[in-house]
Amino acid sequence: MAVSVVYWSMTGNTEAMAQAVAEGIKEAGKEASVLTVDQVNPTELATSEAFALGCPAMGDEVLEEGEFEPFMEALEGKIMGKKILLFGSYDWGDGEWMRQWVERVTGAGATVIGGEGIIANNAPDDAAKAACRNGGKELASV
Repeated sequence: MAVSVVYWSMTGNTEAMAQAVAEGIKEAGKEASVLTVDQVNPTELATSEAFALGCPAMGDEVLEEGEFEPFMEALEGKIMGKKILLFGSYDWGDGEWMRQWVERVTGAGATVIGGEGIIANNAPDDAAKAACRNGGKELASV
């Protein structure tokens, strides 16, 4: 079964991170399914043991509120015991949205792969892409 990499992206930065996560999953010998959040049913995703979620910081360092936040709200009660890789890009602030997201996911009983989310300031640089690939490899080993 393919490992799901679900994301929302406006500028393409978080999409580039999703592709890097998928590369890591493939390098680890598994199939990756890269999907935008509107293509995924949260209940179906929650049947997986492990998956990746990507969303940039929006507004006052929050998850995108039109599509991703409702998806996350629907998923949140179904992630106990799951292993989740979190990633996303930002343009301002210091990554507060990711720290809050990690707390939210761990508070719902899931384990965040790597212990923290992977963030990139605007377009992911080589280090951010490498972190995404490594996170994908770790995700594939679950």
